Amino acid sequence: MATVESVVVEEQREPEKPVDREKTCPLLLRVFNNIGRHNQMSDYHRGQTPANELQIYTWLDATLKELTSLVKEVNPDARRKGTFFDFAIVYPDPRAPVYRLREIGTTCAGHRGQDDGVSLANKKFVIGDFLDIAITPPRNDRPNQRRNRPPF
Repeated sequence: MATVESVVVEEQREPEKPVDREKTCPLLLRVFNNIGRHNQMSDYHRGQTPANELQIYTWLDATLKELTSLVKEVNPDARRKGTFFDFAIVYPDPRAPVYRLREIGTTCAGHRGQDDGVSLANKKFVIGDFLDIAITPPRNDRPNQRRNRPPF
């Protein structure tokens, strides 16, 4: 009886070359954010985009944490510690006249996470794609509890 050996092939990643931000022209990143969920794909239809656009000049080596900081600068509601940022790339489907959404990572304001160091280039972002961010504010799990107060 012959046995079949399974071969594990490791994905060879080329180390990301750092971008010289002094010599490299930045790209215009069109960001669309929404509270609690991603924008509907129907909002990206026939050249239309959602109304909540934020334009950021950045580079392909920009990390999700860096982009989180830029969004927090212009969106006061997103500054609270514990706010989640779910990032997705919205790109045109080459086989159909529609856009597709591909989630690429999550960051959290005030906390370190595994996706903080992920860059646009790591996730195969192509200049001309959009970035869609679902911003989820922290929940207050303890409604109006009296803390450290003795009963009357």
